[in-house]
Amino acid sequence: AKKGYEVTVYEALHLAGGVLVYGIPEFRLPKSIVQKEVDGLKAMGVKVETNIVVGRTITIDELMEENGFEAVFVGSGAGLPMFMHIPGENLKGVYSANEFLTRINLMKAYRDEYDTPIKKAHRVVVLGGGNVAMDAARCAKRLGAEHVYIAYRRGEAEMPARQEEVHHAKEEGIEFLFLTAPTAVLGNENGNVRALQCVKMELGEPDASGRRRPQPIEGSEYELEADMVIVAIGNTPNPLIRTTTPGLESDNRGRLIVQEDTLQTTREGVYAGGDAVTGAATVILAMGAGKQAAASIDEYLSK
Repeated sequence: AKKGYEVTVYEALHLAGGVLVYGIPEFRLPKSIVQKEVDGLKAMGVKVETNIVVGRTITIDELMEENGFEAVFVGSGAGLPMFMHIPGENLKGVYSANEFLTRINLMKAYRDEYDTPIKKAHRVVVLGGGNVAMDAARCAKRLGAEHVYIAYRRGEAEMPARQEEVHHAKEEGIEFLFLTAPTAVLGNENGNVRALQCVKMELGEPDASGRRRPQPIEGSEYELEADMVIVAIGNTPNPLIRTTTPGLESDNRGRLIVQEDTLQTTREGVYAGGDAVTGAATVILAMGAGKQAAASIDEYLSK
């Protein structure tokens, strides 16, 4: 936009800002800061179209062939949640961290006057050890849960979350269950979560990632009473755009393949960056990719 191009941003949800709005809680990133950034873009002439699911509402081919766009940047992130694939994961009261945080942050489910529901829980177990797990746990605590546990199959030293996030979670009363892995979600006669079946773990030899592989301790199974389970074990890029765009190639983990220096994909005129390319990473890396791609697009269109 600063270089004089007409720019349109297509957003799948009803509010622009992506994961900064729906994924990161208010206490970590006030929404007013994000809104100021969006307003700044609009003041520069950038058009923002919400409720547009690219790949469903419109395809990249249609954007370029029928709507006249000369280049496209895909910054669709890694919003497809991963699950444990254990019995009982479809019971009422089991959420992905994505859904749980979106209902709270974007859809204000904690307010009685809003239509989006969220379960009122007393004992919550969050599965995972990353920053998103910390966010989900701290949100559950703020919603009034008496006990919020983070169950992680390795030890504290192996947790991928930033140390300060773990520190803040502990300060707020989050209870950590290290070397603990779920084996099933147990429900009552109404299909609601009543407990999590767990097994205690021990660390064995390092795996391919260099971290010591957790192994179950025989005979250590036990039940942990819970009425909500939040799965926060990671996300992958949503396949919608790559499966509806011929010639757009990805690797075996669903990440778009790009040229390292230009961020151009395997389709001419289509660029990509952020979590859609790297897998789940950080906001600052995604911002850097956006700037790098903008420079490449300018060079491409200037030829």
